[in-house]
Amino acid sequence: MATAPPPKADELQPHPPKEQLAGVSFCITSPPPWPEAIILGFQHFIVMLGTTVIIPSALVPQMGGGNEEKARVVQTILFVAGINTLFQTFFGTRLPVVMGGSYTFVAPTISIILAGRYSNEADPREKFLRTMRGTQGALIIASTIQIILGFSGLWRNVLKLSSPLSAVPLVSLVGFGLYELGFPGVAKCVEVGLPELLLLVVFSQYLPQVLHFGKDVFGRFGVLFTVPIVWLYAYILTIGGAYKNSPPKTQVHCRVDRSGLVGGAPWISVPYPFQWGAPTFDAGEAFAMMMTSFIVLVESTGAFIGASRYASATMIPPSIISRGIGWQGIGILLDSFFGTANGTSVSVENIGLLGLTRVGSRRVVQISAGFMIFFSVLGKFGALFASIPLPIFAGMYCLFFAYVGGVGLSFLQFCNLNSFRTKFIMGFAFFMGLSVPQYFNEYTAVAGYGPVHTGARWFNDMINVPFSSKPFVAGLVAYVLDNTLQVKDARKDRGYHWWDKFRSYKKDGRSTEFYSLPFNLNKFFPSV
Repeated sequence: MATAPPPKADELQPHPPKEQLAGVSFCITSPPPWPEAIILGFQHFIVMLGTTVIIPSALVPQMGGGNEEKARVVQTILFVAGINTLFQTFFGTRLPVVMGGSYTFVAPTISIILAGRYSNEADPREKFLRTMRGTQGALIIASTIQIILGFSGLWRNVLKLSSPLSAVPLVSLVGFGLYELGFPGVAKCVEVGLPELLLLVVFSQYLPQVLHFGKDVFGRFGVLFTVPIVWLYAYILTIGGAYKNSPPKTQVHCRVDRSGLVGGAPWISVPYPFQWGAPTFDAGEAFAMMMTSFIVLVESTGAFIGASRYASATMIPPSIISRGIGWQGIGILLDSFFGTANGTSVSVENIGLLGLTRVGSRRVVQISAGFMIFFSVLGKFGALFASIPLPIFAGMYCLFFAYVGGVGLSFLQFCNLNSFRTKFIMGFAFFMGLSVPQYFNEYTAVAGYGPVHTGARWFNDMINVPFSSKPFVAGLVAYVLDNTLQVKDARKDRGYHWWDKFRSYKKDGRSTEFYSLPFNLNKFFPSV
């Protein structure tokens, strides 16, 4: 067999691996000027509103609540999200991540809603209150999983065995795994969602090439340019009678006056703990919610790793991720106290926004937390922004989730892609991460319940929810295979040596720069 001539010196590594992402305008520790930081913070606030509205819109009507209850739940989620974001950016991982609602918690919450002890309640308002108290009790117990695993350091010990290869499927499917919220959401009102998708691509990707000032303006503030344009367009279609004779479902997705949030929201209201009453507890529901909390823990781990890349920080040490998970558990505890009917996790779309704007500043996200708290108190104004048609958010998600999936693939630069071991682990993890949840979701859509269907709904959720999570399945498969197949011989193939100096907080001085606690708190909460 003929052999190729030896490559030239400059062809050996045309794109050498880099521990920090180049091309970021403002990294985690370098904030933009205050005016620009405030505008960017408001942009993060707008982006996180999609999840904040979608989850209560799906849950509150099933709980028996109306527009007033839905508006108050949205307010409460915003308020607690602002607090949790500040906690995470000051005391947790210190990454520029927004802490918002999690879609993973929806399934066990629906199980609580469908519980037999609530089905005989005739008064919708009373049913809503009783169901909300049930979710609060389950979330209180579920929060302990993350608090214990995070602050005890147990999760740190698990992550010390991870490598770039095992991180690729986990981080990638944290983004790619949410494809159902992308174009399918756009198609629910294509005349509104598609313009947002196309305009955002043009503003963020093409105009910076055409206009000399485009990179610093259109590329960085693309969301704030495109959302008002499409929102105004949707308003014109609404008042022009375009949906006058459309089916109710179409009107809900397309019209700007069908959310019911503005009318149901008070002018000024401050959410407070146990505003719905004292929590109630059920052992089975608590077990199901605890399993869901563990799934969210895994998903957020992948999100933290992706965020560290877009913030142009070094690989986040396992101890720092463990600390962040502990604070995320406290966030879920706050969710249960205030009554959000949902748990907290890292907002994936806001990580995508870091990639779109190339601004990974911690201060920007802290400012966005201020907007969340401010507009949650001023109910009418917050509800106005929250009433943006959901297909507009779906159009943005197509870019944001793609950015998160792409940053997961970037860790392949540390792996040997010419290794059959690498190809098998990566390919098998991706395939199973997509195939297994697809089976569980299709089965549920057809039968109305998951493949595991016993008389105990809580037990069903403990099995069906984990295997419906694409990042969890892919991450689990990759982690197990990567730590059991030819481990000693494949140390460099899996990229394990690239992360050696980041496995301990003190081995690399940059870790101290990026992740150390403020106010000299490291001596009280050492990250070792």
